[in-house]
Amino acid sequence: MTVETSGSGDVTRSLELLWGTAGRPSRGPKPGLTLDRIVTAAVEVADAEGLGAVSMRRIATELGTGAMSLYRYVPGKAELLDLMLDRVSDPGPWEPPAPGERPDWRTAAEAMARGYLALYRAHPWLLKVNQTRTVLGPSALKGLEAALTGLRDMGLTDPELISVIISTQSFVSGIARVETEAAEAAEATGQSHEEFWDRQRPFLERALVSGEYPLVASLREDAFSDEFDHFEFGLKRLLDGFSVLVRERAEETRGGGEAVSSGGSDA
Repeated sequence: MTVETSGSGDVTRSLELLWGTAGRPSRGPKPGLTLDRIVTAAVEVADAEGLGAVSMRRIATELGTGAMSLYRYVPGKAELLDLMLDRVSDPGPWEPPAPGERPDWRTAAEAMARGYLALYRAHPWLLKVNQTRTVLGPSALKGLEAALTGLRDMGLTDPELISVIISTQSFVSGIARVETEAAEAAEATGQSHEEFWDRQRPFLERALVSGEYPLVASLREDAFSDEFDHFEFGLKRLLDGFSVLVRERAEETRGGGEAVSSGGSDA
């Protein structure tokens, strides 16, 4: 369930804080208290206890100060969330390719997908945020720049390249959501997955021998095995699909070039 929405506060103020154009806090801020420390503490609380545990009062307590001290640095939780999102979206050290060097798009797309999965596993609270309106800070733009650099050799249009990124991220977030919600269900109920399904077994067995669900009944015992890696399977199929489009575009480009060439020779 989504519990927060990015960009729901004072977007201008969030951008000022993200890009470092905001003025320094006034009225004697607590020594040693900085915006960086505030954001770091908020991310740590969210990682440990979930986004619902993050509040201005809670972060102030973590930093050993009063809530009013935090308001000298950030207007409220909505703007703090924008800063948190940009903080964790940092892809890490990135260097643009050397002049003339073009990275393999499939390798880049796979790395991007694995990076997203690692991000969601490290910060599962991200799955609770509606990021339809992302406030673009330095880290977010750095990540987008890195993604486009890796994918630019696909030969696609700009909207298609963005769609590749969105499709990949959507696939990964779906896989991560299943993982996260499974863990949350076990914790919330105090019941393991095995115990949950064992309680349903008698009812399922009666339903399957009824003959009303022949395809479900014909599934192998390992059809829902936890050992099957849905991420690896789905990622390969997704990249294979992109490969078909990349080949088609390459063929269209070659065909157009040949047509122009032959037209010139006839003249």
